[in-house]
Amino acid sequence: MKRTTIYLDPELEILLKLEALRRKQSMAEVIRETLRSQLTSRPKQLPPGAGAFDSGHTDTTERAEELLSKLGFGVGSLAEAQRYGHIATTDRRHFGAVTAKLPLSLLP
Repeated sequence: MKRTTIYLDPELEILLKLEALRRKQSMAEVIRETLRSQLTSRPKQLPPGAGAFDSGHTDTTERAEELLSKLGFGVGSLAEAQRYGHIATTDRRHFGAVTAKLPLSLLP
């Protein structure tokens, strides 16, 4: 067993002493049991929102350039955007963003 030091607020120390008395165990044993219980029994949870937008595709990173070009991103001019069937804006407030007229089923 490894020896360690922990710092407790006075209120927490009182609660720990009361629990040790109730269980008829040492404070160290109550701490070990509580830590073991808390750290091993809880299921590993993902952060909130993780996986909520999972497309099911595993190659999106490798296909990023292809997917972006299909959606019209990176198109250099309005004429080029129109040639590829994209709708482009020249409004600087939208940073020259290009929006595709492709069906959503093509999205990753």
